[in-house]
Amino acid sequence: MTTGTQAIAPNLPIASKSKALQSALYIAFGIALITLAAKIKVPLWPNPTPVTLQTLAIFTLASAYGSRLAVATVMSYLVVGAFGAPVFTGTPETGLGLLYMAGPTGGYLAGFLAMAWITGLAADRGWSKNPFKIGGAMLAGETMMLVMGALWMGYLFGADKIIAWGIGPFIVTDLMKLALAACILPAVWSLFKKA
Repeated sequence: MTTGTQAIAPNLPIASKSKALQSALYIAFGIALITLAAKIKVPLWPNPTPVTLQTLAIFTLASAYGSRLAVATVMSYLVVGAFGAPVFTGTPETGLGLLYMAGPTGGYLAGFLAMAWITGLAADRGWSKNPFKIGGAMLAGETMMLVMGALWMGYLFGADKIIAWGIGPFIVTDLMKLALAACILPAVWSLFKKA
């Protein structure tokens, strides 16, 4: 669970009083949500790379869960994928398991952990109640994830591809998803306040 009390997830009612079971349920829900988001492809012209909703899902989960539970959720998602479950974008058609993770998107997958941790830390401090504060944390997490992904692309395909393949196709759409995610949690907090 989170170290702080500011994240939403630890405060939601759940039938079981067992913290271990509660955490397992949150993690299972998170894995399912990230997997579903990975499978949704939104075509945006003129961008040739289809846009998925993984970053939106991870930002939202991290804002709700806090740092420790968010990292545990994303790590579990990556472990499930490493063992061959088709949880990533384009799987099983483009490969499975560690072979897929060592491919072009491997840096972004690792970056999801940093993104979840940075956003979750902000949630631990209560920043998820303010779209500008949580948005700033998300931007820091997004930057870290894009840098990790782009550097991995550069390692695989050459330094000249870092910007063209690693950052360029994603920056605008990821910023749009970041802005949406930054508004979701403050809206949920306001609903809790009214209830």
